Amino acid sequence: MPFQNTLEFARSLDENDPLRKYRDEFHFPKVDGKQVIYFTGNSLGLQPKRTKKFVDEVMTDWEELAVEGHFHSEKPWWDYHERLASPLAKVVGAKTKEITVMNTLTVNLHLLMVSFYRPTLKRYKIICEEKAFPSDQYMFQSQVKFHGFDPNDALVEIKKRDGENQWRTEDVIAKINEIGEELALVLIGGVNYYTGQVFDMGAITKAGKSVGAHVGWDLAHAAGNVELKLHDWGADFAAWCSYKYMNSGPGNASGVFINERHLGKDDIPRFEGWWGTKKKTRFLMKPEFEPMENADAWQISNAPILSVAPYLASLEMFEEVGMQALIEKRKKIVSYLEFVLHEIDKEVESTFEIITPEDRGCQLSVFLHGQGRPLFDYLMKNGVITDWREPNVIRLAPAPFYCSFEDMYHFGQILKKGILEGVS
Repeated sequence: MPFQNTLEFARSLDENDPLRKYRDEFHFPKVDGKQVIYFTGNSLGLQPKRTKKFVDEVMTDWEELAVEGHFHSEKPWWDYHERLASPLAKVVGAKTKEITVMNTLTVNLHLLMVSFYRPTLKRYKIICEEKAFPSDQYMFQSQVKFHGFDPNDALVEIKKRDGENQWRTEDVIAKINEIGEELALVLIGGVNYYTGQVFDMGAITKAGKSVGAHVGWDLAHAAGNVELKLHDWGADFAAWCSYKYMNSGPGNASGVFINERHLGKDDIPRFEGWWGTKKKTRFLMKPEFEPMENADAWQISNAPILSVAPYLASLEMFEEVGMQALIEKRKKIVSYLEFVLHEIDKEVESTFEIITPEDRGCQLSVFLHGQGRPLFDYLMKNGVITDWREPNVIRLAPAPFYCSFEDMYHFGQILKKGILEGVS
């Protein structure tokens, strides 16, 4: 379908959007009394209106039942997190038993590295992408030093080729094969937070496993955004936050995938706590740890219910819609946004460089040549909530649940006005 940069055309796309009703399922901030254009679902998703009901249920149970809420509420707290496993398995391409929800993302990655980063004098290196998200960088460095290795030696960063904005899969695989028997772990962000590039997770997982390494994925910007097949790919583990495309609220609980081949084992290295021991004997307070047969064996403490409840509310919508429908709209709305950007670029004779490749999710990272931070500030003051990354990049993430094609058109007009007014 040939696109048009007109309000009429954008509205026609919305009229034919099967997900259009879900826009009304979310609360939008307002600027000067007008609903914003929200482009930061890759940092914090909007609040679903149904979230309050789920949280209020917990608050009422706490008020009326107190400790008995663990067993006698409508959704008993002691197994509340189990309700998330099946819908999450569909989102990330896993079996239900391979999924658990606990803690927060970097905490979970540290805990998973206890199990899956087991360096020896010969096999101790970690492959990650260059300039991984800072929290991942700090995690890698601290884990390597904890095991007595030098990060400058043990951490191998896959770099982009000179003059290019994306990583090439063949370069990642070549580096895996080059390191070979020295490689202990491949752990990469499935979608790069800065550029929005989606890595070929299937091919990279296969390559890592072929040289005897463990392979894990940080899916912070991938879960609820792109198609994932964690079980079929054979990844050892993965973790993701829930507050970006999954709309569970700031800092809320993290999801975890652990491949079934690692489940039900007593001898796997793992930091353990009482919520990972078998449910049937958990309250007998036995001195021996008897791991759950599923990914819940990695749970340490009882679930933070007030954090998990909003996640369950959001997953209810993912169940209703399904990932395929979200992916189909995401592809169309991001393509339309890209078209609008190119049209505005022609009209104002500016220079926008979209550094996000075709292998992308719900994000376009735009390098503003000749424009500076003031243009970003202008957008924010005029109701476009977007994201700034140094040195000169804005990240635009039109989440398919609640962004409209009309939003894309209006954003283009606001952007054009800002440039023509000489904001710099």
